[in-house]
Amino acid sequence: MALFRLSRVSRRLLKSSVSATPSSNSVFTSQPHTYLSKPVTTTRHCINPLPKYPLWSHNYDVWSKGTDFHHEKLLGVGWNYKLVAGMSSVVEANPKKDDKEKSGVKEASWVDLYLPQGARGYAKLARLDKPIGTWLLAWPCMWSIALAADPGSLPSFKMMGLFGCGALLLRGAGCTINDLLDRDIDTKVDRTRLRPIASGLLTPFQGLQFLGLQLLLGLGILLQLNNYSRVLGASSLLLVFSYPLMKRFTFWPQAFLGLTINWGALLGWTAVKGSLEPTVVLPLYLSGVCWTLVYDTIYAHQDKEDDVKVGVKSTALRFGDNTKLWLTGFGTASIGLLALSGLSADLGWQYYASLVAASGQLGWQIGTADLSSRTDCSKKFVSNKWFGAIIFSGVVLGRSFQ
Repeated sequence: MALFRLSRVSRRLLKSSVSATPSSNSVFTSQPHTYLSKPVTTTRHCINPLPKYPLWSHNYDVWSKGTDFHHEKLLGVGWNYKLVAGMSSVVEANPKKDDKEKSGVKEASWVDLYLPQGARGYAKLARLDKPIGTWLLAWPCMWSIALAADPGSLPSFKMMGLFGCGALLLRGAGCTINDLLDRDIDTKVDRTRLRPIASGLLTPFQGLQFLGLQLLLGLGILLQLNNYSRVLGASSLLLVFSYPLMKRFTFWPQAFLGLTINWGALLGWTAVKGSLEPTVVLPLYLSGVCWTLVYDTIYAHQDKEDDVKVGVKSTALRFGDNTKLWLTGFGTASIGLLALSGLSADLGWQYYASLVAASGQLGWQIGTADLSSRTDCSKKFVSNKWFGAIIFSGVVLGRSFQ
């Protein structure tokens, strides 16, 4: 009898959850979500007229996960909601990440779960939920600061702190500029159509206001450096503003990104020394450009089909079936230039040991990358934070044990 009553209670709860549908057309909803610890996927077919799982519709594009403790206690299970743009779906087994990206479904990040609703759009505009871009901008700065340290000394923690904050702000500003200029293109690309400005979550004017705040905070950091560094740092803004336009005119926008995102390789040295040392920092800067061509070409393979439809260019389209051959060349050049920079700085053997490890990491990326899989391209792209960390540790050890 107790089991029979529990079954009836479970069915009533299930019916009430099925009847709940959101009514807003916003990308995010303020209605309470029920969460589950495992992701789920969708199917359009349902034999039972009463779905086993909650049904949702409308323009909701957040993949929420967690646990509803009340339902779990009562039913012995957790629940998932999948929020899919412009369609109703019944939630079922585990989805593939590529399928979720193509359908416009996003994993719920800490931004969705913990920030106030009014702040989420700005956080996503600055890509605070995707820190890999900040790492890729920060590592060349850290390499340069560590190279500029005196023999037998550790790098300046003050400078690393300033440049870390600067990387976060400048990366966010670059993303804001990119989204403002590409808002019409982003709506036509599966991976980018839910970005805050493209989706309408934020207006272009709100984006401009946010950009002004980011640049103002970045200026506050720049003013704490010496005069030489202030001029050099300000000159990078020309690259920051022009890079998003390059995909319209050339198949080499990744090269322009490399020139932009590795500017810190020049700036870090000048912030410590007050001047440039071309024999050390120019090979370091060019090695970063070649490194960027490797990881951002892999990244660009995620969008190559959409890029053809929209009419924008990339090295992924330029290299085509010969991509891995090109990437091997750029990877080799990057390691060679890093070795040249280390020789000019008279680093110890520990640095060259790190280059061997970094070569292995880069070779793994290129050799195992599945350029037809968005998931694998994303995985290889994100792994470059470890490449940067290996080089940084090698510079620190090579300088400390001189």
